[in-house]
Amino acid sequence: MAATIRDITKMTGLSLATVSKYLNGGNVLPQNRALIENAIEELQYEVNEVARGLAKNCTKTVGVLIHNLDNIFAGSVIANIEDILRQHDYGTIVCDCRGDIELEEQEIKFLLSKRVDGIITIPTSGNSFYLNNAVIREVPIVLIDRTFEDRNFDCVIVDNIEASVQAVTTLINKGHSKIGIICGDDNEYTARKRLAGYYKSLEANNIKIELNYVKRGSLTVEHGYHATKELLTVSNRPTALYLSNYEITLGAIIAINELGVNFPEDISIIGFDNLMLSKIVKPTLWTIVQPMEEIAASAANLMLKRLNKSETGEAVRVNLSTGLLTGESIKQLS
Repeated sequence: MAATIRDITKMTGLSLATVSKYLNGGNVLPQNRALIENAIEELQYEVNEVARGLAKNCTKTVGVLIHNLDNIFAGSVIANIEDILRQHDYGTIVCDCRGDIELEEQEIKFLLSKRVDGIITIPTSGNSFYLNNAVIREVPIVLIDRTFEDRNFDCVIVDNIEASVQAVTTLINKGHSKIGIICGDDNEYTARKRLAGYYKSLEANNIKIELNYVKRGSLTVEHGYHATKELLTVSNRPTALYLSNYEITLGAIIAINELGVNFPEDISIIGFDNLMLSKIVKPTLWTIVQPMEEIAASAANLMLKRLNKSETGEAVRVNLSTGLLTGESIKQLS
């Protein structure tokens, strides 16, 4: 049977108030501290953090809700967030809504039932309704990679429009005008922004938009695979592809290999968030890179500031920029 605080008082002969004061971080006499620490070791006493948290209305846990745990971006960011929160004695409860809006709402209810102190989320829903209960309970919320039009929350986002402008302009500067894009559908915030950047770059360079070069779908390997095969087997096919997330890039590489097409000789490509692929695939890939560690640090530190009340004002928006990793996957056209 697990030892209790009363077992410590019995072994040390000290009062319940003195032992409780020590366990809660208070100062006690050196001789009493020695007695208590010796008793804790002999009894193998462990603090009941759940009970302590309930008493203080603080559980030292942060809920993390993501749209898909298989997504390389989400997985990398969440791992870094956990590392930072752990350094401040916060645990995490990670939930995966698998891109399901109804499940997303259920997971929020689950996290609130666990009395998490805060919630960090990469939203799936296009509106903030599913966060209503958390708002009512005044639970701090930090969004990653998304914003809502109906309500302001603390958020950490990158400039997805500018990221696409950079990718497409890179292809244009290499002489390409027939540029395809494989992206998510209109339900995805980042997909809409990245497609907007694609259009913006083409229009700025007076290049006609060919709608048959635009392949919307899910942000998955499967979509990248099938869309690439479609684009590479049509007449007047594009000379370059902008692959707008990691999973799509991976699917495209698989399709290109199956078709026996070579890049950059037969098709030029620029990917997104595929740092691992850029090190493995030859020729090396041109890549738009998100600052994942900086995203995680910004989200975690913003949450910590809300939890310790050092940030109490209006919603904070952290805007970050992407980078461009040069490679050998784009052919210079005359």
